[in-house]
Amino acid sequence: MPTLANSTFLDLTSYGTTTATTVEAAYGVNGVEAVNNINVAFILPRANDPTALLSSNWATRQVALQANDLWSRYGATTADYDSARTTLAGYGTIIGSATGATDGYVTSQDSRTIWVSLSPSQFESLFGTKLYQAEYAGAALYYWNGSLSVPTGVNVAGLWFDTPPWFGTPPAVSDQSGGARADLHEGPQSIGNYLSTTERMSIYLPGAIAKDFYNFPLAGKDIPTTAVGLIEPGIGAAMPGTSPTFQQGLNAYRQAAGVSPDGEYYLVGNTNGQSYANGNNGERSLDVGVIASAAPGSKIGLYAGSGFTAPSHANVFTSYQTAFWDTVNNPTILSSSFSILQQTNPSSVFYNAIKELFIDGALRGVTMVQANNDWGSSWGFADGRANQAINSSSPFMLLVGGTSLTTMAAAPLDPTIASEPSAEQSLHGLATAGDLAILWRLVAGGLTMLPSAASASAAEQHTFLESVWNSFVIANGHRTPLLGASDGGVDTTQPTPWYQADFGLTPTSANPGHATGRGAPDVSADSGGNMFYAAPNGDFSKIGGDEGTSAATPMWAALLAQIDTIFVDQHLPHLGFANDLLYIAAAVAPGSFNDITFGNNVTSYFNGASAGGATVIDDQGLPITLTGYGYLAGPGYDLTTGLGSPNGTLLARAMTAIAHSQMSHSSSPDMLDADGSGWASGADQSLMFQTMSAAGAGVEIDIGASTLGFASVASGTYAWTSRLAQQVLQSDFDPHLVRLLDKQGQGWVGQSVVGAGDQLSVSIDAHSTVALQASMTSPFDFADFTSADGAVRVARPVAVAETAGGADDTVAIVRVRQNGEDSLSISFYRADDLAGSIGGLHPGDAGYEAAAQARAYQLATGGTALAGPGYGNYGQSGLMDVDAGAIIAMKLVNHTSGAHYWGFAQANETVDGRSVGHLWNYGLNTWGWEDTLGGGDRDFNDLIVQLDFTSSSGHGWLMSG
Repeated sequence: MPTLANSTFLDLTSYGTTTATTVEAAYGVNGVEAVNNINVAFILPRANDPTALLSSNWATRQVALQANDLWSRYGATTADYDSARTTLAGYGTIIGSATGATDGYVTSQDSRTIWVSLSPSQFESLFGTKLYQAEYAGAALYYWNGSLSVPTGVNVAGLWFDTPPWFGTPPAVSDQSGGARADLHEGPQSIGNYLSTTERMSIYLPGAIAKDFYNFPLAGKDIPTTAVGLIEPGIGAAMPGTSPTFQQGLNAYRQAAGVSPDGEYYLVGNTNGQSYANGNNGERSLDVGVIASAAPGSKIGLYAGSGFTAPSHANVFTSYQTAFWDTVNNPTILSSSFSILQQTNPSSVFYNAIKELFIDGALRGVTMVQANNDWGSSWGFADGRANQAINSSSPFMLLVGGTSLTTMAAAPLDPTIASEPSAEQSLHGLATAGDLAILWRLVAGGLTMLPSAASASAAEQHTFLESVWNSFVIANGHRTPLLGASDGGVDTTQPTPWYQADFGLTPTSANPGHATGRGAPDVSADSGGNMFYAAPNGDFSKIGGDEGTSAATPMWAALLAQIDTIFVDQHLPHLGFANDLLYIAAAVAPGSFNDITFGNNVTSYFNGASAGGATVIDDQGLPITLTGYGYLAGPGYDLTTGLGSPNGTLLARAMTAIAHSQMSHSSSPDMLDADGSGWASGADQSLMFQTMSAAGAGVEIDIGASTLGFASVASGTYAWTSRLAQQVLQSDFDPHLVRLLDKQGQGWVGQSVVGAGDQLSVSIDAHSTVALQASMTSPFDFADFTSADGAVRVARPVAVAETAGGADDTVAIVRVRQNGEDSLSISFYRADDLAGSIGGLHPGDAGYEAAAQARAYQLATGGTALAGPGYGNYGQSGLMDVDAGAIIAMKLVNHTSGAHYWGFAQANETVDGRSVGHLWNYGLNTWGWEDTLGGGDRDFNDLIVQLDFTSSSGHGWLMSG
């Protein structure tokens, strides 16, 4: 019998977390030979490797996943499956079915899985070693000594065990901190989580959080939305008695939450093995409550897994499998607040079982949303280091971290916001006084109303601060609470996923050695701290405040169910695995996310006292030593909150635009192409070169055989960003804030016509630059070349109409926000090419203006010129009869001065022999105009303009808001 490499019990549970070498030493047990049966999953190899398919772009994947031969390609081979099944039947009893709908076990060739029930003697005969059991953490710990062997005839790629505890045996741990000790400080360990016990119980219904703080696209609309499956091992729909039933409890909560009481649900798994007593009923009800309130149009699926009928132990693995292979309900959105806690050796069959499990989910077209958990940087592993759970970090899962939302009304009640370091210099005090530096950060994080202008009622419904969820407090040598911080970190056992690498990330561990790998989380949402969820308790008998990434995760699942519904309404495929779409959205439309820049998740520790002075008493009254490894929030992606929390409507618009671009416009030339040695122009086109730098900079653009050089002035400290420009294109964004952030100058913008295939490189102050996100952004007409000296955005001054489904005669939505004081109007016209030509006339030629007017688009509000809505205000209209692939250019008229400006600098006035650019690119079909002759204050926000080619499709649910 061949021995499996790296197959000890510690390889299954405790890779890298303990220095112990035996199970008995690692877990402090002295087991006896097992007397109970055990159920084991044997995972076979795939007939073919799906890596290339799953790492292709979203549209390619979604089309390929509809193929009829998918599982003959990516399931097990018939030879492997038949051989393994025949061999294993000689050692134990094969259990399960193709869907696992009855007993919670999936056994099939497509899933490459064979579940076998083994007695202790059969276990020893099959694996060549005895099975032991011991009491550990309140449950039976099943283990073995040495390595496992398997008989010839079973081509094993993975193994998993349905053993207790059903949430996964936690790893054995020992101090591996390398002597690190934290600098202790009394009080709250992070900002924005410290309302007093009475005041902090600020409880909001999940639907209110979705609508008021995260701008869900279908909030308040009575629209049936995609079903959401919930991983609920063992508990399913179990209730403590016959009355109320789960259906009655669900309906009662929905009615209390102000939505239709007629909720729908379904249950899959070993329903006879459900146990209210043994299952996590509180977790189940929290998950259900968030979906029922935040996505009330979604049916809820409960995946109970194998249940608790002996020898089953409702291992979360079985819940995932039954969800992925449910061919009756075919869930496309799946939320799990349950992690697989074992830290498995990445070279083991155990690791491979989990890795391949989530690949199955991706191939089955499931969007998997996973809580990254609630213990901060330690991940609850008392080994002294920053950790990320290996088995809960699949690149095919969307990992959700936690934030703390503080409303404008609550901000004065939290001393970390209102009283430190002094009332005069507090975060709240500075923001209320209009301090630009503070407001700038708060707006990036989701502030949409000037605090000093907020009424009492508005203050209850608007974000003041969103910070990392970390409610740990040190007081008089004690640290509380036991639970309460956003996990986040780096899984260094796997490479950085391609979508994070394409985003320009190299997630790096805080631990000694600073290894790199898969960064977590991907996204985040409110998890407690200063805002709790009004959720039902375990038996639905009352509603109270609840918290955790276990709430943030179904909140994200509710949002994705709405976005999935919009996708289907616009005749797109279901979302499925779509992490790359989210990262592309963050690159091209950063306003899709609230950027969390306050707080930390530092919680690393080991058990026991230390002579180093970093010892505190934990919630259980035991000494622990804090080591200080962890992560801080910061601009952009970080290892506490990922890309940030959602602006749901802006995210839905971005994701649908990206999806339509990939599905229907793949032949449209990208702005730049990677040619192996650098970047080259993807077409004959006019390009803008926008410089952003803290100090004056000399810029050199090499284009083919020519060079464009210019000196740029410094950008203003609060020069507008793509995120801000996109944020203000919300109808309810406060005009007071818009006007307060006026007159913040950009650098310099130049423009040149380039030829297809021309090589392009950028240097700033003679230093070369890199375009980290260009592969994501270039298909959307811009790319940022950055160095330590600043950045140059290369962008097209026109929009290419990538319409929904490649349709003609569509309506493009036009959104504008004015931040100039003059009377303005904007018009749009169709050009023949990306250089702006019309019938052989080029921008600046005699007759060009008349030709542009003849090509002007009619507006839904009448005429061809959209009037600016006034200083600080928002306006919206539509362009009529827009065809797929149309090249749309713009002209701005300043009616106060009588001047007019084109998107093509060569058609504008000159200063010192250079044509003046009046247009600035702010990301996905979003631009800002400078309305003053000669360049004015260069703030390029006098009129912010956005063209949206997809939101009017389907029922047009994304057109406004």
